[in-house]
Amino acid sequence: MGKPLNVGIVGLGAISGQYLETFATLDTVRLVAVADMVESRAAEVAAEQGVRALTVDELVADPEVDLVLNLTIPAAHAEIALKAIAHGKATYGEKPLAATIDQAREVVDAARRAGVSLGCAPDTVLGTGVQTARKTIDDGAIGRPIAATATMVTPGHERWHPNPDFYYLPGGGPLLDMGPYYVSTLITLLGPVESVVGSASRSRDTRTIGSGPRAGETVPVEIFTHVTGVLRHTSGALSTIVMSFDTVATHASNIEVHGERGSMKVPDPNGFAGDVLLHSLGGEWTTVEPSAGYVGAGRGFGVADLAAAEPGTGGRANGDLALHVLDVMTSLLAAADSGETVEVTSTCERPALVPLTEARQRSAKSPG
Repeated sequence: MGKPLNVGIVGLGAISGQYLETFATLDTVRLVAVADMVESRAAEVAAEQGVRALTVDELVADPEVDLVLNLTIPAAHAEIALKAIAHGKATYGEKPLAATIDQAREVVDAARRAGVSLGCAPDTVLGTGVQTARKTIDDGAIGRPIAATATMVTPGHERWHPNPDFYYLPGGGPLLDMGPYYVSTLITLLGPVESVVGSASRSRDTRTIGSGPRAGETVPVEIFTHVTGVLRHTSGALSTIVMSFDTVATHASNIEVHGERGSMKVPDPNGFAGDVLLHSLGGEWTTVEPSAGYVGAGRGFGVADLAAAEPGTGGRANGDLALHVLDVMTSLLAAADSGETVEVTSTCERPALVPLTEARQRSAKSPG
């Protein structure tokens, strides 16, 4: 095994705790520095982790840092990534890759020119849930895939989030917030998308905060809060997607995939594990034993996968995939707005399957 990848984290909000917990279990990743706009927060985490607290500019330039983990708000994703890349650092960020598709392309192009690795969440697709579903398809258990459905419905994040404003402003909404998990999974299972059609609506112009010190305050709604569309994959399969902040509940599966000889239920793509259910033609629903994926994975395994991949590739949760996911989502919003079919101009390789990998095997070489 080679030396661990030295990581510096920029942005120490709530999600950073999950990454820190995961990194403590990995032998291929080592935290060396942290930075945050709130200096006291950086100092607190640095003391807890036994690492250095730096400014953002210091961290992205620090010679000890191999990879900058960008956990800032979406509006800052491109800025931080470009700073890190300019200093020759590998970069991995929370989803989305950038706030706009143009910014995302700029980041991907910069990483390619610099020859550095670029990765992006979600890495939930690397767990045993989605990867077992992927292997089940690859093994021919459902025959040729024909269609898939993806459903995420909720009455809205303002019910629980004390500051939900950004969910209802441009760059927010159910598709851009939760869609990366679902679209990344659909691409992992069925390959890249070539075109989309869609419709969308907004149920009301304001939302009322339901918890915290601002409870009862209303916030404006400037985006679509219910989005439905059809993605045409280059393989010929069609995926129907429903993302909503307007609906109360559902019995629908998070994701189902249907083929000529069977159907399959895929677990929640916002998690790493869960049961894959298979129904063969003429049979009944049965549970598929985990057969692929990182066992016991958590947020941060995308960084470990990048560390094990060839330099400059980004591993399986790479920048090309993240760019394509964002392109699919923004194209779907454009299709919903125009009522026309929109061609998706980007593409990506279908990421390589993750073999069933126990904790002691995490440092094994993986395809880029």
